[in-house]
Amino acid sequence: MWTRKELKEKAKKSLSVNYWKTVLVSLILAFILGSTGSSIAGKSLTEKKGTDNTVNTEYQTENVTDNNSMNFPFRTTEDGKLEFSDGNSSYELSNSPESIPGRIEHVSNMIDSGKFGAGMIIVLILVLVTVVLILIGTAIAIDILILSPMEVGCKRFFTRNLNQKANVSEVAYAFDNNYKTVVKTVFFRDLYTALWSLLLIIPGIVKMYEYRMIPYILADHPELTSKEVFAKSKEMMKGQKWHAFVLDLSFIGWGILSLFTLGLLGTFYVTPYRNMTNAALYEKLEYGRLAIEEK
Repeated sequence: MWTRKELKEKAKKSLSVNYWKTVLVSLILAFILGSTGSSIAGKSLTEKKGTDNTVNTEYQTENVTDNNSMNFPFRTTEDGKLEFSDGNSSYELSNSPESIPGRIEHVSNMIDSGKFGAGMIIVLILVLVTVVLILIGTAIAIDILILSPMEVGCKRFFTRNLNQKANVSEVAYAFDNNYKTVVKTVFFRDLYTALWSLLLIIPGIVKMYEYRMIPYILADHPELTSKEVFAKSKEMMKGQKWHAFVLDLSFIGWGILSLFTLGLLGTFYVTPYRNMTNAALYEKLEYGRLAIEEK
């Protein structure tokens, strides 16, 4: 059985030997975990109402080709030039810099007065939705394909750093060692934890501790399949979840002290210290148990 004291003593000793590299990798890991948990805030769009207290949502498509119609403010002249029309006058959209500010102001006034047309508003909404979806998709892809393997690499650095001076290059370890399994396993770990959390908070926390050793196992045993990694983490944390929870609680005091230093203490000591302690826990559960079995 392990104790918090022995884990923390080894963590502090290892941290002092390879301090600055441990701080750097801890910053990388903090960024990865922060990006994984981030969300994109949405913006609300309102519609302009007409004088009859009804929303102006109709768009007369049959008049698009009519040069005198305001349903579509942009039109092409016979000589191929693009014009903007407000129904009373037309403006040629040239590349002349001196004419651009006035036309921008005119178009802005048109939008404010409700004359811009529902069709154009719909187009702008579709563009906005498309951009948001692209941003969300890109963020998810980066998280799954890049940040998840880097998380495994950071955990490998910490476990290696317990007994020797590890190199920052360990962060990229997973990209060259069973990359597909790493991506798949971390993805399903996050998915399962999220689904369990939707039921109740407590089951989500239990699963989080059950899957706690997954990144370390992936970093230490790249030959294992995803199914084997899940099973091994579950077995390692059997009967250890409460003790690991208490270990996490023991850092609350350090967290409070970090607040008084505007996070500087957390960045340069508490977070690296905690990461090394968690790595020491994995080493104890994995190799401490193996040593007993060999006897």
